[in-house]
Amino acid sequence: MTSKAFAAALVVCGLSAAACGGTVGGATAGSARNDGPASQPVAQATRAALPATATPPAGKSAPAQPLSGKVVVIDPGHNGLNYKHPSKINKKVNVLTQWKACDTTGTATDNGYSEAAFTWDVSQRLAKILKERGATVKLTRSSNSGVGPCITERAAIGNKAKADAAISVHADGAPASGHGFHVIIPKKINGPVDPVVDSSRRLGLDVRDSIKSVAGLPYSTYIGSKALSFRNDLGGLNLSTVPKIFVESGNMRNPGDAAKFQNPAFRQKLALSLADGLQKYLN
Repeated sequence: MTSKAFAAALVVCGLSAAACGGTVGGATAGSARNDGPASQPVAQATRAALPATATPPAGKSAPAQPLSGKVVVIDPGHNGLNYKHPSKINKKVNVLTQWKACDTTGTATDNGYSEAAFTWDVSQRLAKILKERGATVKLTRSSNSGVGPCITERAAIGNKAKADAAISVHADGAPASGHGFHVIIPKKINGPVDPVVDSSRRLGLDVRDSIKSVAGLPYSTYIGSKALSFRNDLGGLNLSTVPKIFVESGNMRNPGDAAKFQNPAFRQKLALSLADGLQKYLN
């Protein structure tokens, strides 16, 4: 392979990132992230193939891996079959500031593309990029055809891994008039998250800035300030002992945001923006 061809091969990014209301009785519930119950099924979209990995020509060494030695936990919100198991996902768990449902179904676009399918696809793309950069990556669920895990278990996975950073990927179910993304950052609660609140804020800022610059998404028009929202009611954050944030990638009920979410090239760009933000924080 010529040097020109190799350079071209390295440009593999496709394009380089709410609280999720569930659907209850056919209507969308909620406009802010709530780990509470929801039970309506939503259609799943087939995940687009991930781009191939560029490899150096014979005799050339691979580039340095900037995330070597780093551990990242990715939490794809919800799960594809949550709606079939309401008794399990509606079970109450203690998130320290209150009792909440174990998990929810998440939301969906008007044409049935589910949040669970979206978060799984973006998380798979993000994991691939991070691994290529040398990181050890763990996901809180292994497929989009299961149930849960509970929000308490999702936090525990990051804690057990002693993650350098953890990120929970979501998309919102807000009124259709609102659009744009926001990042949720934990507050101090006199609990396990307190020691990592400041580092979580730095992580949130780096990821927010990367989503804006790399993915080109606007700040949320309906929640937070400058795409930042500080919360003390989410189990995935309250119970975390490692730096962690939630990313609400946009509003699935907004036609413009929904169209982007269903574009594989956009999902790749979003994943790249998340990876770049994580890398900036970790380095």
